[in-house]
Amino acid sequence: MQEYLDFAARNPLLTAAWFGLAGTLIYTTVRARFSPVKAVNNHAATMLINRENAVVVDIRTLDEFGRGHLAGAHHLIMSEIQANNLGQLEKHKDDPIIVVCETGMSAGAAAGALYKHGFKRVHTLAGGMSQWRAENLPVTKKR
Repeated sequence: MQEYLDFAARNPLLTAAWFGLAGTLIYTTVRARFSPVKAVNNHAATMLINRENAVVVDIRTLDEFGRGHLAGAHHLIMSEIQANNLGQLEKHKDDPIIVVCETGMSAGAAAGALYKHGFKRVHTLAGGMSQWRAENLPVTKKR
């Protein structure tokens, strides 16, 4: 134990950085654990789509959406979700919703907004479309 204290005394910046990273890791883990929006992998997303008629909401740009998306996906941009311009999606408030972006990083904000608008079962696709394509899962270009 004394070795750790000596190290911390000799390297205060490194020790502060370590505690900062550890705190961030704990914060993100706890936040994800208690969040109403859950990330699902490709297998779980496929199961939700096939067994529970989950609705896929693609938030990428129209150009990215046109290059390939999950079959039956609804295209909504983030500004439409924030403005509550949800159109056909309104009738699916009790169905599972899977929000898809390109890498899985920006879907969380859109999923959180959908949850605030009254959608009960909101998920994000972990890894986004890039992970979906990396696993050679089917995409379509039909609108």
